[in-house]
Order: sequence, then structure tokens, then C-alpha cells
Amino acid sequence: MKLTDRALLVQLAISQWTARKFDRRTTEAVAQANNVSDVVGRYNKALLPLNNTLARIHKHTAAIRQEFYKNTLPWGLEGSRILPTENYLSFMQEFRNHKYKWQTLVDEFCDNYGSAKAQAQQVLGTLYDPNDYPDEHAIRNKFSLDMAVFPVPTNDFRVELSDGELASIQQDIEARVQSASQQAMRDVWERLYEKVTHISNKLSDPSAIFRDSMVENARELCALLPKLNFADDPDLEAMRVDVERKLVSHHPDALRNDPILRADTAKEASAMARKMEIFMQGVQ
Repeated sequence: MKLTDRALLVQLAISQWTARKFDRRTTEAVAQANNVSDVVGRYNKALLPLNNTLARIHKHTAAIRQEFYKNTLPWGLEGSRILPTENYLSFMQEFRNHKYKWQTLVDEFCDNYGSAKAQAQQVLGTLYDPNDYPDEHAIRNKFSLDMAVFPVPTNDFRVELSDGELASIQQDIEARVQSASQQAMRDVWERLYEKVTHISNKLSDPSAIFRDSMVENARELCALLPKLNFADDPDLEAMRVDVERKLVSHHPDALRNDPILRADTAKEASAMARKMEIFMQGVQ
């Protein structure tokens, strides 16, 4: 199995206007009023405190980032992630949907930016400073969202270098790709292990309260894992099937209301966690 044949590299780039500003004057005034140094605290004011559209943009940005990390795996270089080709079509379609919604919100915000500033002036009072706000013609440049896709590097490196230097570069690329592959698969194992140990810990304590999301999140991960298992790890797939069949097939209310089922499921989860620890030792 070659990682170059089973995955792509992706980079998510998002920029947005936070509409927050450090207010030095207010910070100094608060420090003087309390007879302390201004290094004790900082006053950061919200420039558009009542603007719901901007708040929705920020919330949607966080959701996009969360989906990006959920559907990709670590590569080793900051900003780049591995996207298994098995997951490419569904993930990119979902990303395009998110991007369309995000851009719609940005357009709505920019179209009403002038009125938003007027509203802020009324709310902020003497804290309002027109110099804190970008020009209306420049506000759109504060927002951008893009997904760049690249092939995983290969050892096919054509440059005019000495044989020794070229061999060194090729070895470095091969080592990096191999290391990235192992790190990515360990990340997949750790995601499943985290869900299983959480179930084990909660169900092992008869008095512990758990949310429906404990089961729902594990079930969602089990559905995603076949797309992330680019190495076709049979142990991971077998464990995923076990988790799906023995742990997340139960309704949360059944686990709450049936002490025997809860105890048996806790034992299953605990045994799975111990087994996973053994498997994970071989995924370095």
C-alpha cells in the first residue's frame, strides 16, 4: 500500500474579521480606577456587539474547521492534512455546501455593514471609534474561504542535483510519507479508542450520567471509519464492526434503564479498550 495512491493532501484556509479591538484607553482607565498596572488586564471591545449575521459567520467557520479535522488525518506539516481518496467525494461535496452557506452569510453581512456600524455607534457610546472599522469597500477582503488539494509527495524527484543529493532527498520523502502514514493510522485508532474508553468509563459506574451523544458520536465515527482506513487495516475494521455491533447498537435509554445490559456493555467496552491498546502498540 502506498499512501500516494490512497490519499491527497488538503489545506483549509479561512480568514474572517473578528470585529474585536483592544481598547488601550479603557484599559488604562480601569487600571487607574483600581490602582493597578495595566498589564493586569486588557479590555477588548466587541465592535459589532449586536450583529447576529457576523456571529453566525463565526459559528459556521468553527463548524467548517471541525468537519475538516474530523474527515482528515494528520500529515506532519502545519496546515496540511491527509484526505483519504475514499472520503474525497463526500467530503468535498459537503465542504462546497458549507462554503456556499458561509459565503451567503458573508454577502449578507457586507451588504448591511453600513447599518451595522450605525447600530454599533448607538450601543457603544463613547467607546465607539470610527477608526476601528475597515472601510466599507474593503470589508469583503477580510473574509475568504478556500480548500487547496495537492498530491502526496512521491520519490519521483526530477532536478539537476548530484546522485548523492538526489538519493538523500528521495529517502527523506519516502521516510516522511511512511511516517505520515503511520501517524495518520494511529490517529484513526486513537479516535475509536477515545470513544470506547468513554463508554467504558461511563457505563462501569452505575450512578454516572451520560448523554445520548455518547452513543451517537461513537456510532457516527463507526460510519466514517471505513473512509478513513486508507491502509485497509483489518484489525481496525474488525474492531469497528465489534464496536458497532456490541456497543452502539443499543439505544441510550436501554443502557440507562437496564442495569444488566449496562453492566454487560461496560464489560464489552472495557475488553475492547484493552485489546485496542495492544493493537495500537504496533501503530507507531
